[in-house]
Amino acid sequence: MRSQQGTSRTKSRRKHLRSRTRSRAWAALIAAGALALTGCGGGEKKDGTPASGGAPTGPRVELPRLAGEKLEVAAVWTGPEQANFTKVLKEFEKRTGATVTFVPAQDPIVTFLGTKIAGGAPPDVALLPQVGALVSAVEKKWAQPVGPEAKAQLDKNYSDGWKNLGAVDGAQYGVYYKAANKSLIWYNAKAFEAAGVQPPKTWKDLLTAADTLSASGTPAVSVAGADGWTLTDWFENVYLSQAGPELYDKLAKHEIKWTDDSVKRALTTLGELFGRKDFLAGGPSGALSTEFPKSVTQTFTGGDRPAAAMVFEGDFVAVNIAQTGAKVGEDALVFPFPAVGDKAPVVSGGDVAVALKPSKGAQALLTFLASADAAEIQAREGGFVSPNKSVNPAAYPNTIQRDIAKALIAAGDDFRFDLSDQAPAAFGGTPGAGEWKHLQDFLANPSDVAGTQAKLESDAAKAYGN
Repeated sequence: MRSQQGTSRTKSRRKHLRSRTRSRAWAALIAAGALALTGCGGGEKKDGTPASGGAPTGPRVELPRLAGEKLEVAAVWTGPEQANFTKVLKEFEKRTGATVTFVPAQDPIVTFLGTKIAGGAPPDVALLPQVGALVSAVEKKWAQPVGPEAKAQLDKNYSDGWKNLGAVDGAQYGVYYKAANKSLIWYNAKAFEAAGVQPPKTWKDLLTAADTLSASGTPAVSVAGADGWTLTDWFENVYLSQAGPELYDKLAKHEIKWTDDSVKRALTTLGELFGRKDFLAGGPSGALSTEFPKSVTQTFTGGDRPAAAMVFEGDFVAVNIAQTGAKVGEDALVFPFPAVGDKAPVVSGGDVAVALKPSKGAQALLTFLASADAAEIQAREGGFVSPNKSVNPAAYPNTIQRDIAKALIAAGDDFRFDLSDQAPAAFGGTPGAGEWKHLQDFLANPSDVAGTQAKLESDAAKAYGN
């Protein structure tokens, strides 16, 4: 049970996080999506590498020798995302002499880490996918403050906005290693061409395109309903565009209730898509049994008859597309999440590295993860965007990834962070509970707007304590 003092600190922290955001990032990141549509394959050699430039190859960060030291790093990443991050850890091993083991974690990661810590075997470093998880780790006195070497890399390579996201009550605890633009819709170029459909710019246009695609024999959208976090992203994009940034911030702080009319409008709007069984790959039941990786791969396999023509999620989708043999920029294209209200939404997310042991090795790894050297290794693999402003854009493997990364850096301190990731983990980050569970129920029955609102508000009130 969170103490009253801890609750007060958490509320203060969330207020600080959300009050800093502005709408200027919308234009920058939306521009990236538009550029991506016209940048399909330009600027690369035939082998897909950048046509000019290239990331520096010499080390730009000094690391200590750690011969014989063993480290464990925990994250919820799996599949190719885990494999790509492992390449970063291998380079750290090469430079320091340490041995690093990747520990697959389960959601919610706070619960996973709690079990490890209770057993006396915490990992040295954890990558946390929610702001709320970072605050919780600090409140529970699990997290170690960032050391001077890592702090120097942060000051050199990061904007104040990303540094502040990794701080709690003014003290730096985390390094935001990975960022995400979670307002993108990826589409199968052949499916769109066969149906004579163009990328939509508004929600109304999206529904029209979905109708045309489904009528052509290809369901419009692949929805990863088995993973509740993807459904929170659907809701957040609709809500941010329709209700606007001020109400978005208030809902994130639970200053307005989930029974508010603005939530009703957003759920009703989302129900226009979820309520059309023919729009969803496999219908509602199929969507509810589809996990995120499959939602992507089934959109870009099947030749002329993919399971769906579109899949919604962030820039990291490119990692899963690569598993299918489809080429980003040719077979797989992308457009910004359509405008529901006056402006198209841009929702950002990220993963923050936190030391859980007061060891030289843990601090050295944070230092490395805060450097451009580490980020450029994973950037080359695709499906990754770094908030590190010192990363050479040439490290990204294609024009689409470069445009998304450039726009993220150009946005500076002005961005809207994922709403569910700002919430207490019990509400916004737990499988089978809170927002994840109630939006899955909503996907199964999109007509129950009022019932969904009531359940969301009940759980939110308990989690926020207000």
